[in-house]
Amino acid sequence: MAVTVFSVALAAIGASISPSLPVWLGGDPSIRHDASRYFLIYSLFLPALQFNFLSGGMLRCSGNMHVPSMLNILMCLLDMVFNFFLIFPSRAVVLFGSSVQIPGAGFGVEGAALGTVSAELVTAVLLSVYLCTQSPELKLSGRRKSFRPTVCTLKKAAGISLPMGLEHSVICGAQIMTTVIVAPLGIFAIAANAFAITAESLCYMPGYGIADAATTLVGQSLGADRKDLTRRFARITVYTGMVIMGVMGAAMYAAAPQIIGIMTPVTEIRSLGVMALRIEAFAEPMFAASIIAYGVFVGTGRTLAPSLMNFFSIWGVRLTLAAALAPSMGLKGVWLAMCIELCFRGCILLIRLERKRWLT
Repeated sequence: MAVTVFSVALAAIGASISPSLPVWLGGDPSIRHDASRYFLIYSLFLPALQFNFLSGGMLRCSGNMHVPSMLNILMCLLDMVFNFFLIFPSRAVVLFGSSVQIPGAGFGVEGAALGTVSAELVTAVLLSVYLCTQSPELKLSGRRKSFRPTVCTLKKAAGISLPMGLEHSVICGAQIMTTVIVAPLGIFAIAANAFAITAESLCYMPGYGIADAATTLVGQSLGADRKDLTRRFARITVYTGMVIMGVMGAAMYAAAPQIIGIMTPVTEIRSLGVMALRIEAFAEPMFAASIIAYGVFVGTGRTLAPSLMNFFSIWGVRLTLAAALAPSMGLKGVWLAMCIELCFRGCILLIRLERKRWLT
């Protein structure tokens, strides 16, 4: 119920500001129309995205990692398929020596938005149906007890969720401010920044997966009053994630030209994108530490302090440095600021993890 109300309100706000948002962010006039249409479509389907997050998160915390992981893989595949048919017009391709007509809607940028939200909608429906009817721990069907929330439950929910909501707002706000800083650098810089962020996800998505596992393992161990096991799971997940993302960062550094080359044929965008990825590769181990340590703290329900640490790090270090370096160094300064901030954030969260005060 809470997610329904909140996501519908967000969808209404997003739809209402979509015509003006590209102007507020300093976007070039040539991209404002497409950017506005993309954001409008994305905003209208926010309830589907929110239910995807809700259902997947609840299943993971109950110990079911398999179903949400497989359905999110399905969402990625559907996203590619829908984009393939919705972005491009009908066209002829040569397949096995014969000309084959490939159907397409030809919606362009709007097709990209429609493809993404369609994949999210299908996944949200499947996850929600499984959650409500099939999950042994969470299903609502066949239960006759009252679902009226109690004061104790609401207090616990607010104590955990409000700091997390603040933390996510801080990160999203920082992304917006980064766009504001990058936008005056020109269309090539905007495109290279977007491509580099997408390419970097190849490195940090494993970190978020391990963070989900850390939240589940730590939460269940603490619930069983096994603090020794809680501490071991926390350290295992954090340091394993740092090794994995460190290796991924090294691979990203070496393969940066090929990764960006797949995304765009434009030479200027390629050179900027490669530069951004190679700077960011050095931050991947500490980025892993920040992601997974935060997942550990979420599993304990102690989210206020790490949320404040994220707020200070992002707004006090990253954005301050980016605003100072961008005028003289361009996009390189923005990504250098990001690299420094991720290393700083990883350090302070590791210090908190090792001090063990989060277990008291």
